[in-house]
Amino acid sequence: MTDTVVARRYANAIFALSRKDGDDALTRHGDCLAALGGMLAAAPGLDMTLKSPVISVEEKKAVLGKLLDRLDADRMVRNFCFLLADKERLGFLRDITAWYGKLLDEARGVIRGQLITAVALTPKKQAALKAALEEKSGAGIELTFAVDGSILGGMVLKMGDRVLDASLRAQLGILRETFKRGV
Repeated sequence: MTDTVVARRYANAIFALSRKDGDDALTRHGDCLAALGGMLAAAPGLDMTLKSPVISVEEKKAVLGKLLDRLDADRMVRNFCFLLADKERLGFLRDITAWYGKLLDEARGVIRGQLITAVALTPKKQAALKAALEEKSGAGIELTFAVDGSILGGMVLKMGDRVLDASLRAQLGILRETFKRGV
């Protein structure tokens, strides 16, 4: 709980500062932070290095500086990351980047979701489903598609904290429960 509060506060802070510089800065900083979060997720050893209490702040800043150089980070993102190092908050960096992404999506009116089907969909069918969902929701939607053969048929749509389970597996489960109750 505390981790989430800390990450959210820092994400809100850099988001507010970025917003003052305009939409271009919001996007640039979001892309840079997302790439940094991706680097940390891809290299768990790197993430552990930045979280380690044994490694000095200066050494962490040196590692972070090299990462930020690779990403061609601007001054604000660089100073923000160094502030996190000074305050010994680098352990929250991945969560901060995730919260920033959520804030950016919210500001743009974009909803992220995942559509799971029993078989792979063609790109044409994926585009048609995405367009239909955007029309129904009235917002931009970023969908990822996944295949899970255990759902047997139909689809499961996860968007934010909502799940629409229109799979054959779920319908059979409902039918089984109905038979158990004898209705």
